[in-house]
Amino acid sequence: MNDPVWPEGYGRRMLAQVDSTNAEAMRQAGGLSGPTWIFAARQLSGRGRRGRAWRDPAGNFAASLVLRPAEPPGQAALRSFAASLALHDALSALVPGAELALKWPNDVLLSGGKLAGILLEGSSAGGRMMHLVIGIGVNLTGVPEPGEAGALPAVSLLSETGARIAPEVLLDHLAACYAAREAEFQAEGFAPIRAAWLARAARLGQEVTARTMRGETSGRFETVDAGGNLVLSTADGRRAIPAADVYF
Repeated sequence: MNDPVWPEGYGRRMLAQVDSTNAEAMRQAGGLSGPTWIFAARQLSGRGRRGRAWRDPAGNFAASLVLRPAEPPGQAALRSFAASLALHDALSALVPGAELALKWPNDVLLSGGKLAGILLEGSSAGGRMMHLVIGIGVNLTGVPEPGEAGALPAVSLLSETGARIAPEVLLDHLAACYAAREAEFQAEGFAPIRAAWLARAARLGQEVTARTMRGETSGRFETVDAGGNLVLSTADGRRAIPAADVYF
C-alpha cells in the first residue's frame, strides 16, 4: 500500500528513549503551538489506566498526541473513541484481515487478546481543557508480563499475524488516520464516531462485567451512549456506567 502523507498541521517529535510518552507530552505541552505527536523508540516507565504499569518490550509502539481541545473536558474526552478507531483503521490497513475489535473504553483487541491500550490525561482550568494527551501503546513484537486475574491475555501483532511492523511506520499511518477521525469529530460531533466504534465493538449484545473501585455490575452490553458511557441491561434495569474496567 502507499505510504500515508503526514497530516498537515500536526507536529512530531521523535525520541530515542523516554520514561513515559504521556509524561513527556505533559512536560512539553505548554511549548507546543499545535497538535503534536511525541514518539519514543523505547518507553521505560509507561502507564496504563488507574496508575498501572504498562510494560514495553523493545520493538513495541509508544506515542502520545498532545491536543488543545476547544470543548469542555467531558466532551473532549470522547476523543478516546476517535483514537481507538484511528488505531483500528491504521492496523486494518497495515494488516488486512487481522481480527481486530474495540473494547470499551479504550483497548484494541486482536484475536480476542489485548493488543493495545489508550490512556487520556490532561489539564484544565475554568471548565476548559488546557491540554489533552492521548497516549497509545501497541504490542507490535512483544507482550508484557501477565496482568491481573481475569484480565484478557496480552498478544502481539507479530505473534498473532506474523506481520512485523516498525513503530515508525505505524506512527505515520496512525497520525493520518487520527487526523481524519479528528476532522470528523470536529465537523460532525460524536455521533458518527460512536456509530463507527459500535460497529467494531467487542462483545456487543453479550454479557460483560464492569468493575469499579466500589463494586461490579454484570449485564448485557447494550450500547455506548452519547456521553461515552457503557450501557448495560441488568436484572435491575438499564445502567449507564461512566468509568470502569470491563471483564469478559
